[in-house]
Amino acid sequence: MTARPAVLPAFRRAAWHSSADTLRLPGPPAELALVPEVVAASDRRWWEAQATAGGDAEFRPADRRKLLAEALELFTDGTVTIGDSLVQGPAEFRAAIWATAGVPAALVDRWCGLLREAVPDAVPEAGVADGRVPDGGVPDGALSLVSLPGNTFSCLESVLSEAARSAAVWVRPSRREPWSASRLVAALLAVGWPAWRLGLYPSERRTLRGLVRLTDRQIVYGGAGLAASVRGAPQLTVHGPGRGCALVPPGMDTSEAVAWLLPLVAGDGGRFCSNVRTVVCPGPGADALATALAEALDALPADPAAPWPLTACRTPGEAERAAWGVRERLRPGDRLLTRRPPTARTGVTGSDVYALPALALLASDDPGHPLVGHEVPFPFAAVVATSPARAEALAAGSLFVHRPPEGPA
Repeated sequence: MTARPAVLPAFRRAAWHSSADTLRLPGPPAELALVPEVVAASDRRWWEAQATAGGDAEFRPADRRKLLAEALELFTDGTVTIGDSLVQGPAEFRAAIWATAGVPAALVDRWCGLLREAVPDAVPEAGVADGRVPDGGVPDGALSLVSLPGNTFSCLESVLSEAARSAAVWVRPSRREPWSASRLVAALLAVGWPAWRLGLYPSERRTLRGLVRLTDRQIVYGGAGLAASVRGAPQLTVHGPGRGCALVPPGMDTSEAVAWLLPLVAGDGGRFCSNVRTVVCPGPGADALATALAEALDALPADPAAPWPLTACRTPGEAERAAWGVRERLRPGDRLLTRRPPTARTGVTGSDVYALPALALLASDDPGHPLVGHEVPFPFAAVVATSPARAEALAAGSLFVHRPPEGPA
């Protein structure tokens, strides 16, 4: 008899729940329990009853700060229980993230560190007698929603901030990588965070609009299409494409520029919205810089233990589609300067599939070029030669504009 796959449960109405509705996860056999919109609507009414009854009215900023710090210690290095019986230590967590999302342990460690650094700022020190902070600060009576992306779990920082400031927070995990959100909820519960103040609501994409309507404040991560589908709620914050850009000063030494740019392009497996996607070169030297940067990217190994680790693609065809998406956006005159094949398979069975780093030198400085700001789940950048006046126009469409640090005076 074939064993049933493990089911990663939802957390609602202060308890873990499975579901008749599930989604197969990438990697080893496992399923994610999904929460339909009609169930979430009923849960909203249940939550209002808890809030009206008073619950744990005295849940002050200092208490929240302490528990958040303790929960992140557990999240990073401890053992938690997800659902009724899934006991997960730090090694099992890293193995699950690698198997499901292709994120190597070195990046898991780094992203855990980023989350721990966020805790001191999650809850302000100042408070008043009723547990509230002046000027509309925390905590308030809102039911918040955080809908997470699949590219990095460092966005759990938004869950921490909403847990700190809200009456309750519902987390909608990525369907591609729900382990980190489940682990954080389990860690918060383990250190004593009130259960009625937490929710874990895995759902289909079509359910997201319903979750936005059911909550009072929302933070939603996703691409341009997803962002456009949920706009309009009065308390909605959308984190869409970052379109990271780097401005190379005229006359900057090529080797110095490559040393500065390589971590901006390839750091964190190229998965952050702040990663550089467009390198703007005002003045001569773009060809030499692009060639040298392409060589540096070609030298990055597809090895989870490498100093600049790449991430593997677990969904069948994902690496090929992502790599092809760069090539099909090339215009006449553009050149792809990286020389390796677009994808690689490694591991004993060839199951670790990578979209390899890529770099294109564009023939025009058109800000509307489809590769300017193009975001993919691996290191990629387009180099654009332009005039100093045009450089700022190219950078204007980016949320993250990187400039080299100034040297000593």
